[in-house]
Amino acid sequence: MSDCRDQLPARKIPSQNLAHRLRRREIERCRPSAHFHVARLFQECIFPNFTVVNIQKPASFLRKFSPDGRHFVCFSVDQSSLEIYEYRGPASGVHLLHRLGNDSTELKQNLFAQMFRLKSVCHVTREREHLNRECSLFTCDGRFVIVASSAPIRENPYPFFYDLFRNNESLPHTTRSQLEDYTLHIIDLHTGELMDSRQFKCDKIYLSHNQGLYLYMETLVVLSVQQQTVHVFKIIGGQFVDVRTIGRFCHEDDELIWSQVPQEQSKSTTAVYQPNPEPQPYRPYHETTINTLKHRLLAFLWRHMVLTEEEGVARATAARLFFKQFEYFRQLCMWKMQLLDDKHLLIRYTSEEVVLMKVLDANSSPSLFVIYNIESTEIVAVYENTSQQIYNLFEQFADHFRNAIPPTRPQFTCSSSSNLFALNSQCRFKLTITNAKYGGPSEAIKRLLAQLPISAQSYSASPYLDLSLFSYDEKCVSVLERPKACGEAPVRFYSRSSGLLKYCIHTKYLGVQQGTAHARRLVAFTFHPTDPFAISVQRVNGEYVVSFHIRYGGESEKDWI
Repeated sequence: MSDCRDQLPARKIPSQNLAHRLRRREIERCRPSAHFHVARLFQECIFPNFTVVNIQKPASFLRKFSPDGRHFVCFSVDQSSLEIYEYRGPASGVHLLHRLGNDSTELKQNLFAQMFRLKSVCHVTREREHLNRECSLFTCDGRFVIVASSAPIRENPYPFFYDLFRNNESLPHTTRSQLEDYTLHIIDLHTGELMDSRQFKCDKIYLSHNQGLYLYMETLVVLSVQQQTVHVFKIIGGQFVDVRTIGRFCHEDDELIWSQVPQEQSKSTTAVYQPNPEPQPYRPYHETTINTLKHRLLAFLWRHMVLTEEEGVARATAARLFFKQFEYFRQLCMWKMQLLDDKHLLIRYTSEEVVLMKVLDANSSPSLFVIYNIESTEIVAVYENTSQQIYNLFEQFADHFRNAIPPTRPQFTCSSSSNLFALNSQCRFKLTITNAKYGGPSEAIKRLLAQLPISAQSYSASPYLDLSLFSYDEKCVSVLERPKACGEAPVRFYSRSSGLLKYCIHTKYLGVQQGTAHARRLVAFTFHPTDPFAISVQRVNGEYVVSFHIRYGGESEKDWI
């Protein structure tokens, strides 16, 4: 009897029947403020359990769903137009499955047209321009989408020198970092109309995965790496409204005040006498002063390193250390940025070699994280990329860095600050780096902070990727919308509450022979924000193979076709 009492009681598995859960929701009362969490548990009963491999799609590149899930955008094959599709819901595909049964050929031909209806096609690019397939930003209301196009700068005639170098912080262009002409477009998803465009000539903006753009509510910021300038816009009624430009100046009227400086000062520096000299245009590239944003950074570092010390030997030592590193601080360049809210900007400064892609492992190089207040033009804080303080902030307030869901909707992001399982996964990764060879606590923090600043709208808000509801292999699929390596085995999803296998997502394509060069395949998943529907795209033999993962409640011998 004593042995029986010492044994742990078997954990009771809650009912997995959807009808039972609906009945319990009618007769039971949930705790206050827990309604959304209780409703979210129904996702464990309704999930995408059926895969249709290699469906026929239009001749376009699939991108992603709008935040409200009503629209799906694609890029045309020539990357000149944006195709807007209306999503008809997961039930539209189920009706086709019931009607066709096991006729896989006809099903794969008609499934895309059954679930998506072409709403409009908007031609957006100009001559020589191509849309970037990995750049798109949706507004919070799901009404507008921002896309970007680029074109190489013309060789004949080649741009003027001062068009390439507009201030004394401009970077030299190299073969690895070619300059291009960029254009941002804003398109109305409801009407398919091109609302507004904004051009950036002879510039370098990282468009891949929205690295050089960030949209928070109505505030859009664009980082010009070549000119070391941050452009701030407001999206009002589908139009780009200029707010300010941060870099050489910080306030809106700084340039106006600077232009009132008498021009006789520049004339006095002329070495050759001219009887009637023609007025020369002012070139900011020849300025010897430090620009406003860099000056604020240097002033903050001086106050933080020197003035915080007590007067005497400690302050003198700190001053010598600052002057020793002054040239390194002065040559720092803006690499990436993101908005924390509509007022605060997180900027990552690093060396010029990293920005110009001359360093192989860029994330291991020293860098500074600068938090800048756009309205007051003040530097709020500065952290190193090995700082324990900013790592604690990132771990405890990861949702504020990600902004995966528009602030107007209930937040159910799967991050280390709101999900215990995500926190455990991050702690395991940190412990692995700490105990690895040539590792340590500082190296682990540097690896984890390498993801800052986080690209805009790069995390999925699908409940089927919530680690509190399902357990799955994060090496194959994750909330971060990036291509993942896939194998022959399907991705299995287990219920957290019961531990039972709920469904599988198949990525195996029979057209690939085992042992070929395509053994290591990459698959990109696109989950619907709310519905049990996902799209996977993999490149096989130079072609893109698209698979649909839908909810199917009918009888079938296998869970994929």
